Amino acid sequence: MNTSDQACTEAAACLPPAHGTAHAGTARADAQPALSSRAVRAWRYLRLALHLVQGVATIALVYPFTARTTHQALRRRWSRRLLGVLGIELEARGEAIAPGCMLVANHISWVDIFVINALVPAAFVSKAEVRAWPVIGWLAARNDTIFLRRGSRGHARIINAETAALLDAGCNVAIFPEGTTTDGSTLLHFHGALLQPAIACGHPVQALALQYRSPDDRFSAAPAYVGEMSLGECIANIVAAPRTIARLTVAAPIATADGADRRMLAARTRAQIAGVIGVGVTGEG
Repeated sequence: MNTSDQACTEAAACLPPAHGTAHAGTARADAQPALSSRAVRAWRYLRLALHLVQGVATIALVYPFTARTTHQALRRRWSRRLLGVLGIELEARGEAIAPGCMLVANHISWVDIFVINALVPAAFVSKAEVRAWPVIGWLAARNDTIFLRRGSRGHARIINAETAALLDAGCNVAIFPEGTTTDGSTLLHFHGALLQPAIACGHPVQALALQYRSPDDRFSAAPAYVGEMSLGECIANIVAAPRTIARLTVAAPIATADGADRRMLAARTRAQIAGVIGVGVTGEG
């Protein structure tokens, strides 16, 4: 303690106790966590804004002059830092991800993409609506994202060809075969059509089971982006959580070179993910 601090402490000790001191002290103690929580949220929002600006600048100024391998390294580093900004810690379990694999994951949130990219850079097959999202859509479009227009067979053939080309080039391509998000406590039907490009070009498939947990290993719905929730509301829920664990459990690759059936492959990967997150598989696949 320095001299001025000591003097203040001694002076305070000589003052008579004020009326209601105990109540005032309790009120201040109660207010401190709230003030601290607000400060953490404000700091995270500021860092998030700065991180998005840095991502846009990198893509605009660095990507045009560098190769895909550099883009992938930058994407992985940027995704890891994004998780840190949001208070999310990556926890990887299971097998290593092999290059040129189609990655099949359950879908909970927009942040799933960055959780996977933080482990291994991947191109994503995403719904076309994401392309219109402010900033995020622009970032996605310049990071090998394949935008799928649902209900168009002609467009599906184009998507299959783009996916196969990326796999043949040794890139990982990630899909969310549920077609929508859940809160992470359930698992929907897997649409096998999205796995067809891997079968057609004979590349293996790996299942990724994604879970969001609290620091004491309880289920967390904070990152869930479901129902009528807006993107802003989802971000607010993530920012408000003190700390979240993103647990990614990777299964062993499944070979498709022998002409695997896409429905059976969808059922198998779904069962692998269901076994990790602890939900039933009856009547699905």
